[in-house]
Amino acid sequence: MKSGIDQVTLEHRSTCPIARSLDLMGDKWTLLIMRDALFLKGRTFADFASGRERIPTNLLSGRLRKLVGMGLLEKVPYQQRPLRYEYRPTDLGKALKPVLRAMKSYGEQHLGGHTKY
Repeated sequence: MKSGIDQVTLEHRSTCPIARSLDLMGDKWTLLIMRDALFLKGRTFADFASGRERIPTNLLSGRLRKLVGMGLLEKVPYQQRPLRYEYRPTDLGKALKPVLRAMKSYGEQHLGGHTKY
């Protein structure tokens, strides 16, 4: 079965689907960027950089590049002078919504977290 991830080759440590998912998005910044893109309407570099967790901009640049390369976000120009881009979730990225909702629910039920999205 084709994964939908064409542009970046991932090295998988096993055939376990959980391990493979973690190979794709197993760091905290990747999932927080996807949270912002999917639920908080983050679109631009500035939107993501000003998030409540304050991701360092050097890490943000790398993670956005990775997410675009993996096909979870698409990079679309929205301004020509100077050239600026926004990042939009692809269908593959939108497929993460149930995963993030489950994490949100777990955090609310067991870790005292709360959100408005």
